[in-house]
Amino acid sequence: MTASLPPVLTVDAALARARDLGVERGDAQALLAHLTGQGRAWLVTHGDTEVPGAAAALQQLSEGVPLAHLTGWQPFHGLLLQVSPATLIPRPDTETLVDWALELLAALPGSPTVVDLGTGSGAIALAIKAACPRAQVTAVDLSADALTVARANGERLQLDVDWRLGSWFEPLAGQRFDLIVSNPPYIAGDDPHLPALRHEPLTALTPGGDGLADLQHLVNGAPTHLQPGGWLLMEHGWDQAEPVAAALRAHGYRHPTLRRDLAGRARASGGQRPG
Repeated sequence: MTASLPPVLTVDAALARARDLGVERGDAQALLAHLTGQGRAWLVTHGDTEVPGAAAALQQLSEGVPLAHLTGWQPFHGLLLQVSPATLIPRPDTETLVDWALELLAALPGSPTVVDLGTGSGAIALAIKAACPRAQVTAVDLSADALTVARANGERLQLDVDWRLGSWFEPLAGQRFDLIVSNPPYIAGDDPHLPALRHEPLTALTPGGDGLADLQHLVNGAPTHLQPGGWLLMEHGWDQAEPVAAALRAHGYRHPTLRRDLAGRARASGGQRPG
């Protein structure tokens, strides 16, 4: 006996189904806009239009599949980025890191050099390049699949970034930068929120243990890849600011600094090259 196909829902019926499934209305509208190729205003005046695939997609959304994976796109710092299950979905909180990087770059003359470590979809690297075209931007990721997504984003947006495959500093032998930025895996291995993030690559979310291993690796390795006066900026969890600051101080970084996101949570820490 063959399974029955899900019904073809109209726009209005799909929004009602979304409500029954506990899907936020804004997410449902965004999904329907993607499926129809229309804007949200169009949805309001075309409630009786059928939307093939809406029932199945809404069910996936209610089961935790990220909206960005269903549409294939995610906005970030004014850019629209392609994403896939091979990449971490860029979050608005990470824009705090980008804004901080741009402030530092604004004070530097000429063509400052930047590297984004663990670039994923290329979000940080591309946002910096878009806002500061004179910067020479390099981006590194261990995942070839993620780097394929990042490179495609760069080509589509016509933003010139030097993409490198490898682990952290390994592809950067002998190079120094004015700015090193990273949103590394930092969630603790036993964090209860991890199951809700199961559709994203685990290695981009957590290094295991207390979540500090990759942050510590960046603190340890950055000095040999920073120009005099160069900065290391890292995103981290809200409860990791103190141990990250301690690591920066222990390695002699100057001006260890904390930045908070729009919600007031500790979001990024950094310091200037030691010595």
